[in-house]
Amino acid sequence: MGNSKILVVDDESDMRIYLSTVVETMGFEPIVAKDGTEALEKARSVPPALVILDVMMPNIEDGLRTYQQFREDERLGATPIIMVSAIARKTFLYSIRMLKPMSGNQLPEPEAYMEKPPDAVELNRLIAELMPGG
Repeated sequence: MGNSKILVVDDESDMRIYLSTVVETMGFEPIVAKDGTEALEKARSVPPALVILDVMMPNIEDGLRTYQQFREDERLGATPIIMVSAIARKTFLYSIRMLKPMSGNQLPEPEAYMEKPPDAVELNRLIAELMPGG
């Protein structure tokens, strides 16, 4: 069993608890962060196998910037990300296309996208699918 750490990033404590519980129930270890800055610090010190990232922290730009920073980080760039958001998927995908990454390339889409409130069964399925060796 390789890395079983899943980084859960959400500014709402009830959502962090909910997501962490789903992660723990599956036998993985949640690492929680309340915003993008904390998420990147924790991920850089203990790289997670998977990230569950809320887009609206505390506004869409923060979530998008966090997503971009993960994708552009040498060590974290390939980490699968499940985006969770109250905004519609196509709005989010449009927003990431508008970002101009440092590399000049378009940012890749997240491995998965869930609109809030995330369904536990669907979340379980995505985690199982995206965890390395899953």
